Amino acid sequence: MYTFKDSDAKKLEQEAKTLRGLGVEAVFTKNTPLPFSVNGAVMYPDMAQFHPLKFLYGAAKGLSIAENTLVCHVENGVAYTTGGKIRARHIVVATHFPFIDRRGLYFMKLYQKRSFVVALENAPDLGATFVDTAESGIYMRNYKDLLILGGGDHRTGKKGGGFEIVRAAARRWFPNAREKYAWAAQDCMSLDGVPYIGAYSPATPDIYVATGFNEWGITSAMVASNILADRITGRANEYAEAFSPRRSMLRAQLFKNLGATLSDFVIPTIKRCPHLGCALKWNKDERTWDCPCHGSRFTEQGELINGPATRNARV
Repeated sequence: MYTFKDSDAKKLEQEAKTLRGLGVEAVFTKNTPLPFSVNGAVMYPDMAQFHPLKFLYGAAKGLSIAENTLVCHVENGVAYTTGGKIRARHIVVATHFPFIDRRGLYFMKLYQKRSFVVALENAPDLGATFVDTAESGIYMRNYKDLLILGGGDHRTGKKGGGFEIVRAAARRWFPNAREKYAWAAQDCMSLDGVPYIGAYSPATPDIYVATGFNEWGITSAMVASNILADRITGRANEYAEAFSPRRSMLRAQLFKNLGATLSDFVIPTIKRCPHLGCALKWNKDERTWDCPCHGSRFTEQGELINGPATRNARV
């Protein structure tokens, strides 16, 4: 992690010190292989990257997987789908944004964010993954002969960020590089920066949830797999309480998120999200209809791309 701010540099230095006290190897430095100067950085030696799809292929061995099967409703140990019913003693809702609106109030405790990525040819191998501490900063890493830059984050359906932020950074720092690919990602964000992992709600003890990974999907998924496996098998987990969806929320955080959504309910328009009725916004860069309340996205013709909506929109 790196920063351009003196205040954040002091925090990074303290973070490295704290981690070393916990037995984690961490080094504070101002010298990096980046093509620009930084005010501070924390280096974690001997970290690794792995291929997520190859990991999933191994994890999926021996499992029964029903593809192209939309789950519409879950109740009393039954998942009702477009292709029939699936019965289970325990159900884990790991659908990015939880879709059971009547339980857990996740539409109040989550929002979604877009992040934009470009892959560059003829760019240097930086030898590590780099993440800016700034909320709208640039992160970068190499994959084979490509350098991947990401950033330009903004709340789905709201203005700000975008591909141009990332492309401007690429032109400034790597002027000889060429863009080969570009894509965007969408992530669920919790209100306090910690994922929601555990029982879906007090009224549904055999339904579990894992969401709000805050752009750290791989590491948060590993945490979720351990906590939920322990919950289902009846084992204690020392980290379960910290990630519990029922943990106390700061009232200011809830009202701030609620305020960011209510204004979009009262906009006069016939183009509304089928999830909870929020006014859709046209995204000219990606040519999609986006919901600024909870992050559902639709094609130009109204076909569903991202949930929590479960059906197409009338546009």
